[in-house]
Amino acid sequence: MSATAFTLPHRIRFAECDPAGIVFYPQYFVMFNNLLEAWVDSLLPYGFAGFIGGRRFGMPTVHLEADFKAVSRMGDDVILQLEVIHIGSRSLKLALNCTSLEGELRMQVTQTLVTTSLETHRSIDIPAELLAALQSSGESL
Repeated sequence: MSATAFTLPHRIRFAECDPAGIVFYPQYFVMFNNLLEAWVDSLLPYGFAGFIGGRRFGMPTVHLEADFKAVSRMGDDVILQLEVIHIGSRSLKLALNCTSLEGELRMQVTQTLVTTSLETHRSIDIPAELLAALQSSGESL
């Protein structure tokens, strides 16, 4: 389980909303993917782009569960949070949340990512540099 959660503030934008003025549900997944990229950027000196493009590792989603608890509206300030639930030999299980500044849960996701080689598109052990960065940031196996 995570020693600390990674969080980012976010303001809900017009482009993320449907005609009713609330977040169009697929946009949460875009927000959470941006959160994941920022988290990897904070862990590795070459960041997410270097992990994927330079090192040729992938992190595809293999399982996703989502619960929508309350609406978010254009202009709302929210907190996006990522927490590691489990580190496997080839996978990471994450808890992702969107909450209001007052702590109201808007949306939550449980996501399992698998590390892959972009050369073979097969799962591989979590690369040593990512595993070391996770452990040095306080994550445990």
